Amino acid sequence: MSGLSRETRLQIMLDDAELAAIDDYRFQNRIPSRAAAVRQLLRLGLLALNAGPNHGMRSADYGVLKNSDGAGD
Repeated sequence: MSGLSRETRLQIMLDDAELAAIDDYRFQNRIPSRAAAVRQLLRLGLLALNAGPNHGMRSADYGVLKNSDGAGD
């Protein structure tokens, strides 16, 4: 046992384009599971932010992709 404990489950809803983007990242980086890919993306995002919260943003403003159709910008 590695001593790693993950006792909290977090469920999120994604559209097809967001899920495809995560899966693409996962396979391109040879990450063994979706959960591991999401943890890596969260870690990278938090490191990149290195700032305080974005006030005035709604939950819907925080998508995996810029547009819900998966087009990016």
